Amino acid sequence: MSTIAVFGAGVMASALTNPVRDNGHQVRLIGTHLDDDIIASVKAGRPHPGLQVRLDPGVEPYFFAQAEAGLAGADVVMVGVNSFGVDWMGGQLSRLLRPGQKVLIVTKGLQADPDGSLKILPQVLRQAVGDLADQVTWSAIVGPCIAGELACRRPSCVVFAGEDQTSLDYLSDLYRTDYYHVWTSTDFIGHEVGAATKNIFAFAQGFAQGLLRTQGLEAGPHLMHNYSAALFAQGSREIHDFIAWLGGDPASADGLAGVGDMYVTSVGGRNVRAGALVGAGVPFSEVRDQRMRGVTLEGVAAITVVGQALRRLTAAGRLPAAAFPLTRFLHRVVTQDAPLEVPWSSFFGGDGLK
Repeated sequence: MSTIAVFGAGVMASALTNPVRDNGHQVRLIGTHLDDDIIASVKAGRPHPGLQVRLDPGVEPYFFAQAEAGLAGADVVMVGVNSFGVDWMGGQLSRLLRPGQKVLIVTKGLQADPDGSLKILPQVLRQAVGDLADQVTWSAIVGPCIAGELACRRPSCVVFAGEDQTSLDYLSDLYRTDYYHVWTSTDFIGHEVGAATKNIFAFAQGFAQGLLRTQGLEAGPHLMHNYSAALFAQGSREIHDFIAWLGGDPASADGLAGVGDMYVTSVGGRNVRAGALVGAGVPFSEVRDQRMRGVTLEGVAAITVVGQALRRLTAAGRLPAAAFPLTRFLHRVVTQDAPLEVPWSSFFGGDGLK
C-alpha cells in the first residue's frame, strides 16, 4: 500500500482520490487555506461541495494548518491547485517536500518570463523548490477528463507524463483501474504544452452559440458547425506549433493531451460560456467585469499570458508576426474588446513559424 497526499481539494484533485482508493491505497486530502468548507464537508461525511458526490470514506481530510502532517511520509504528493495558485504552491512545496517523494501535478497552464519566454508549470514549481527539486521526481496527468465524470467512475483515458519512466510506471500502477485508463509518456514538455494551450481555443468554441443566439437561430436545424470546426482545426494546428516551438514532440498534439483534451473542453464549461457571450456581441470587458465577474476563466488567463508573450517575442524579433494567428486574434478580443472578425485568411497557411 502506498500513501498519496493530495494537496488542494478542488474538484479534479478530489475526484482523483477514487482510483487510488479503489486500488486500496491510503489517501490524504489536504485543503489549501481556501478549502476549509470543502474539508469540513468531507470530514462530516457530506458530499464534496464542488462535485456533489461523497468521496470514499477512507479518504483522510486535513485542513491547511495540518498540511505538514498530511505530507509527512507520503510516497506521492499530488498538486491539485488551479493555475492561479501555482506560485503559492511552489512556496509550500519548498518547505514541505522531502527527498524521495514523487510529485504528480494536475495543474495546467503556462507562465511567461518578462522577455516573453514561456514555461510549463512543472518548471515553475521546480524552480520554486530549489535544490530539493533534483531529489524528487516530477510527473503530471494530462488528457480529457471531466472531474464530475471521474467522481462518478465513468470511463476516462489520460496520459501520465514525466521525465522518469520508472516513476511513471509506479504512478500509473497506483491509479489504473477498469474505468481510469492510463498511458505514459516521457514527452513531458509536449504533453504539458498541449494540455495548457488547449484551453485557449476552447474559448473560441463558444462564439457560434452566441452568433446564433443574436439571430434567433440557436434552436434551428442549420447551426454553425462549419464555423466551429474551422476554429477547432486551426486551434489544433496551433497546439502542434506551440509544442514544436517549446521543444516537445508535436505528435503529442494528436492524442489525449492535445485534440482529445481540446474536444472535451470545447463541449461546455465556463470558457465556452464566456465565448458565447462574446459571440452574442458582449464586449469581453463586460463579460469579465459584469456578466461573469468572479468566475475563474483559465482559458482566458492562458490567452492573456500567451498572447502577451507572443507580442513581446515578435517585437524582439524572436518569433514571426504570422505565427499563431488565432491565439493573437483571441488576445485582441480579451484585452482590447476587438470585434469578432475572425482572420480566416491567416489560418492554415503552413508558414507561421517559417
